[in-house]
Amino acid sequence: MKSFSKSVALTSLVLAAWGAQAQTKLTLGHNAAVGNPKHEASVKFAELVNQKSNGKYVVQVAPAAQLGDDVPILTSLRNGSVDFAANSQGSISTVVPEYAAFGMPFLFPNLPTAWKVLDGPVGAELAKATEGKGMVVLGYWDNGIRHISNNTRPINAPADLKGLKIRTPPDAVTIDIIKALGGEPEQIKFSELYVALQQGVVNGQENPLMNIWSSKLYEVQKNISMTAHKYEMTPFVMSKRTYDKMSEADRKMIREAAAEATKYNRQLSLESDNKLEGELKAKGVAINRPDLAPFNAATASVTDKWIAGPQGKFVKQVVDAAKQARGN
Repeated sequence: MKSFSKSVALTSLVLAAWGAQAQTKLTLGHNAAVGNPKHEASVKFAELVNQKSNGKYVVQVAPAAQLGDDVPILTSLRNGSVDFAANSQGSISTVVPEYAAFGMPFLFPNLPTAWKVLDGPVGAELAKATEGKGMVVLGYWDNGIRHISNNTRPINAPADLKGLKIRTPPDAVTIDIIKALGGEPEQIKFSELYVALQQGVVNGQENPLMNIWSSKLYEVQKNISMTAHKYEMTPFVMSKRTYDKMSEADRKMIREAAAEATKYNRQLSLESDNKLEGELKAKGVAINRPDLAPFNAATASVTDKWIAGPQGKFVKQVVDAAKQARGN
């Protein structure tokens, strides 16, 4: 009987060890702070994958650029050393130029209009282009509509940006927009932005309210002007190398988890835009709403430039799809 008990115990240990060995750990990196919808959706995705795979896969989420900022993490993603990334539209456009098309100035008046276009034919075409560069699109998450904050004065007209150094991501469209409005764009890593604003390296920056809130930029910025100059998505992508190693059943499971996480991210993003204005005011931030017509007119040349450029055909497709989604 004692021998039998030992045999059962040994078998249990072997099965436990086998189970531990069979568990596959995957990494997911992004540059947002904890509490940002990007991070919360990443955690949701990790939970869903673990649940749907019955513990076969464990996704480890690394926020706040722990695995690198957006541009270098794309290299890690493509070579398979990182498995998932909730990246930025501007950074991924350095690898897949078509992403820049979704950043044309004043393209989307609200978030649901952007989602309608992203979930349509042009979004599918963008996913094909992305896969050709070693990344699989699992969903188009949201990074909100961007506004300008600064420590000098409220921005009520494009002329108010003259002489102001405004931090932008390394995104060619955003740089063009700030230049067209009369500002001086400066590229600084998002992870270094708080200190740069605090020390006066730049006068201001532009981001959606949810990024301003979650990274506490309101602590070092007095004014937020609701310029709504640009929409930006967060492409949620997977390393094709990792994807190709999976069975068809596991790929299906990953896509199902990503679809639920995408819905969750968008819900959080929409809710944050609706509530954060009041919370920022309570922190002592002055918020103004300028007449956007002069801003729109000042940046029309940016869209013209990009339609005439190398990605012009796709840019026009996106612009036309946005017009249709807006109903004009």
